Amino acid sequence: MKSINLSPYFNALLLVTVFLLGIWAQSSGFVEQFIYYWDEIIYLSGHHIKLTLISGSIAILIGVPVGIILSRPACRKAADMVMQIFNIGTTVPTLAVLALSMSFLGIGDKPAIFALAFASVLPILRNTYTGLLSVPAHLKEAATGIGLTPTQQLVKVELPNAMYVIMAGIRTAFAINIGTVPLAFQIGGTGLGELIFAGIDLYDTPMMLAGAIPTAVLALIMDMVLGVVTFLIVSKGVNPNRK
Repeated sequence: MKSINLSPYFNALLLVTVFLLGIWAQSSGFVEQFIYYWDEIIYLSGHHIKLTLISGSIAILIGVPVGIILSRPACRKAADMVMQIFNIGTTVPTLAVLALSMSFLGIGDKPAIFALAFASVLPILRNTYTGLLSVPAHLKEAATGIGLTPTQQLVKVELPNAMYVIMAGIRTAFAINIGTVPLAFQIGGTGLGELIFAGIDLYDTPMMLAGAIPTAVLALIMDMVLGVVTFLIVSKGVNPNRK
């Protein structure tokens, strides 16, 4: 039975939907109201990105080394227990983590960065650990056979083969961060949450969307950037996107 390719129809429907939304936004005055907050959007987006990059970098600096250590044969028995400790960051509601961090670090960006890093470290840690364990045994045996030390084997064989899985964890962590940064406004952190929550409190839909839409756009841009980075740094042999 011949299959029907629905992609052209879907793309046409998407274009029509976007076109109609554009007409509605222009006729309703939403575009003018949105542009009114443009300076604030640019300023707060910069802080939003800063919080995301700082907390995401901290999560990488913690998650990747700990994942490497846990993947070593001598430490694998402790892996489940360590994973459960870091799992607290995703099990406990983000607002609760923010409130706890505020109790120790006060208000502002510092507790927000701590809470964001803690909430997003698990995907990086788990993917690093899983990626290294999934490296084929015959590659490790070949590395040992040609005289590579354990450190050389890790750097030249295991990490390159696990990099695609590790980058998937990093992309997940940054997606979590981008969407969670607005909550930092509740403890004095900067970011687009200022427009979102102020809009909610004032029943000002354009103000709320002036924070929500850029947040969604930043999440898409961040994911695309990390996708390009993954494409560039992951070798062709282990990257399914490079044929």
